[in-house]
Amino acid sequence: MERAVVHVILFGLLLALVTGLPNKEDWDIYSFHINATVTSRYATTVITSRVANRMDESKEIEFHVRIPKNAFISKFKMFIDGQAYDGVVKAKDQAQKQYSDAVSSGQSAGIVSSVGRTLEEFKTSVNVGAHKKVTFELTYEELLKRRLGKYELQIHARPMQPVKDFKVDVYIQENAGISFINVQGGLSTNALANAITKTHADKQAWVYFYPTEDQQKTCEGCGEKGMNGDLVIVYDVNRNASLGDIKRSVGYFVHHFAPHDLPRIPKNVVFIIDQSGSMHGRKIQQTRIALIHILGDLAEDDYFGLVSFDSEIFHWKRELVQASKQNLKSAKKFAENINDRGATDINIAVLEGARMLNAHPREGSASILILLTDGDPTSGVTDLNQIQSNIKNAIADKFPLYCLGFGYDVNFKFLETMSLQNNGAARRIYEDSDADLQLKGFYQEVATPLLTDVTMIYLGGTNLTQTNFSQYYDGSEIVVAGQISDNNLETFIPQVVAISGTSKVMFSETNITEKVSDDHIQRVWAYLTVKQLLEKELQLSGPEKDKVKEEAMELSLKYSFVTPLTSMVVTKPSGESTDVLHKPKEGATHTEQRRGGSAGGLAGGCAGGGCHTLHRGTGGLTRGQAGAPGRRANSMPGRTMFGGYGVGGVPGRRANSMPGRTMFGGYGAGGLPGHRVSSMPGLSKSTFLPMPFLDIEAIEEYDSPSFIAATVATATTATGPLSHRFLLKDGGHSIPLCFDIIGNKRLQLLHSPSRELTVNGELDSVQDGGFTKIVIHVKTDHFIEIDVNGVTVREGQTVTHHTGEETITAGSLTLIKRSMEVDVAIGDIRIAILLHEKQGEKFLWPALRLQPSDNSTGGILALKLPVYKELRHHSLTKLKINEQTMDAVITGAVDYSNAPPPQMGCWLVSADAALQRPLQDFHVAQL
Repeated sequence: MERAVVHVILFGLLLALVTGLPNKEDWDIYSFHINATVTSRYATTVITSRVANRMDESKEIEFHVRIPKNAFISKFKMFIDGQAYDGVVKAKDQAQKQYSDAVSSGQSAGIVSSVGRTLEEFKTSVNVGAHKKVTFELTYEELLKRRLGKYELQIHARPMQPVKDFKVDVYIQENAGISFINVQGGLSTNALANAITKTHADKQAWVYFYPTEDQQKTCEGCGEKGMNGDLVIVYDVNRNASLGDIKRSVGYFVHHFAPHDLPRIPKNVVFIIDQSGSMHGRKIQQTRIALIHILGDLAEDDYFGLVSFDSEIFHWKRELVQASKQNLKSAKKFAENINDRGATDINIAVLEGARMLNAHPREGSASILILLTDGDPTSGVTDLNQIQSNIKNAIADKFPLYCLGFGYDVNFKFLETMSLQNNGAARRIYEDSDADLQLKGFYQEVATPLLTDVTMIYLGGTNLTQTNFSQYYDGSEIVVAGQISDNNLETFIPQVVAISGTSKVMFSETNITEKVSDDHIQRVWAYLTVKQLLEKELQLSGPEKDKVKEEAMELSLKYSFVTPLTSMVVTKPSGESTDVLHKPKEGATHTEQRRGGSAGGLAGGCAGGGCHTLHRGTGGLTRGQAGAPGRRANSMPGRTMFGGYGVGGVPGRRANSMPGRTMFGGYGAGGLPGHRVSSMPGLSKSTFLPMPFLDIEAIEEYDSPSFIAATVATATTATGPLSHRFLLKDGGHSIPLCFDIIGNKRLQLLHSPSRELTVNGELDSVQDGGFTKIVIHVKTDHFIEIDVNGVTVREGQTVTHHTGEETITAGSLTLIKRSMEVDVAIGDIRIAILLHEKQGEKFLWPALRLQPSDNSTGGILALKLPVYKELRHHSLTKLKINEQTMDAVITGAVDYSNAPPPQMGCWLVSADAALQRPLQDFHVAQL
């Protein structure tokens, strides 16, 4: 069947030209969930946003979130009309080629990331048809870094509007034991404090953040556009073993080393302060404030020096002196008189600081060099490579150099490379009102050295991350990961050798390895290896640089990390832009704008009338595609039928109408219906029903007796046992599977042997809704029964009833009871039990919100979806499920796993076919 070509009329062209940017008021973000799971300091966070276009025309809908700078994006998916669109990580040059091809072929594409102080942005958009929905799902991973005695998990919430179903779920598991946990950040104060629930149980902790729509508007920094702020989960772990935490999985290990109760080491520190003209104003004022405060924190057994510079250097003292009260008073007066002037000679200043430290060796002390600058070298030696070489030769691995880059104009890559070459690190100081606090915060991290010359030794280990560290500071942590040769624990022996003051110390223990069942240890190794290879690549040149770069890229591709060497190509429906996501460079100040192609997106269609719209792409326009009307469906008594289908918005023909039948008019692709169904006595009708698009060219005949469509109501019979309809939703298919269970059966919903968890449910015998009760067994001593009236908990002989909104703890299980939902969490499992009402009767429906990582978990909720294919040859009544062909009917179902429950189409098959095993396997004799 050939598609009709409709010429673009001038009115449509003008309409497209005046179309503005997306109006967010036309979107409804009806669900926004953030799920973070932290295991052994490695966090995996999933952001899921579900958005509906409530308008009568297609709209461009945007997904815009912020993630921590240290994180690597590892997955991105969009679900539109049941079709999944995956982001694919590719080498940057390949991604760039796809970007260029998209532009040259008339698509719009762009780099959509930018950087902030602690966050990066991810932004993409997609055109969504009228009354259609889209789900965005982004996953990112990060290794939490310990600073000042704590780990911080930062979650930024900015959904762009108040959201009815907004949830943040954080689960932390640390087998070493969690010593404390707190919730901080702007979203934890004032009105939102009541929306936070925190549970701490030895090795596990849960944080739930469920603000109402009103709370989302009234918090600090919030408004009519909803929340915009951070939730920061702060915690630390118990530290009993001096060697620290060592965990292993098959072939891999990760070692967290943070000994405590060690004596502090006196330090020698030289501060080098840029006072060039570019430091004028607030920069130099905040630097003076911070420096005076830092000098006040020096211990009496510390020695220090102070140098300011522009094109010249200015000494307070030419040699290091002890931090006595008199010397500190004099140094503070010198700091008060540092004023901006002149050019910038970084080379001479840092060399002078290195000279001062080299001239003052002290046994049993730790030396540190700290540079603060806001610009490039403009006088003296200005060749960056020469400066780096000079500094490296002067320091000669004797002490670390820390470079603090003030503002965005500074050449941060130059400072970062110079720091890494000298066993230090670079930190950007942002030009905000708290710049002095940033400076003081950094100093506190290195203020208390505990060990020097730290060497991590792993006999039987290979492919190790960094194992030598010049210094270890109080409140920090050293992390090393690697592979275990031949996975042989008998020959795997870890040791740490270091200097504490004037003494050599060794940390070694036996039988300290703990086995972890999942692959997260391997991902920690990959994450840390890639991070360190990228740092190493900065310091090298020539063939060595290329080799390290290639190794980092191979690991990034293998583990699907978006790094500076890779990009994620965000694919979209045909005709729409292809976004290319790059990891931004430190210091990027803006979001690179999308560059236009010669054509925009693909047009949809108009309801019933066959009009054509234009969707504007950046730099060009394209015509909506249209097709001829579909054929008329035959009409026979007692049958459910459709009219013909149209493509690209051309309406299908009217379905014949006769009493006693359910019918639909034809509809056009793009999610908009065609003609209205005729109204006759006894006729169940639907107008403007959003149904998935079926490829009209794959259908040869429309008048086949087996061409059956179906209703949007849950199927019931007038007499006999009640039928309960279950959906198996799969984003990879345009139409999900569904199956019926007849009668009030008792079913096993979930069973996790490793957690000693069982969840069973009893179907309603009165109406065709759902479950009357759901029972949870945790180990042998906790029994939780949930019904429409409340929650009953039995712990041994103790029985408690809960009918109000509250948080309930039963062993390792946490329940948050709300008016229309009970949220259940145990380990990395999340279950929502929703309360629905139908014809005055209430019932329950369970939904698995977070799939457990344990592959042994069973039950209907944890069922893996079968592979199936829709056969469209001559009829629509066949499905091929796991190579088995069977009859199927497109019918309707109510999706009770969401609130309010939407109606949707589905392929109705037998329960045994959908479950891929006899339904009897899921029956239980008692709850």
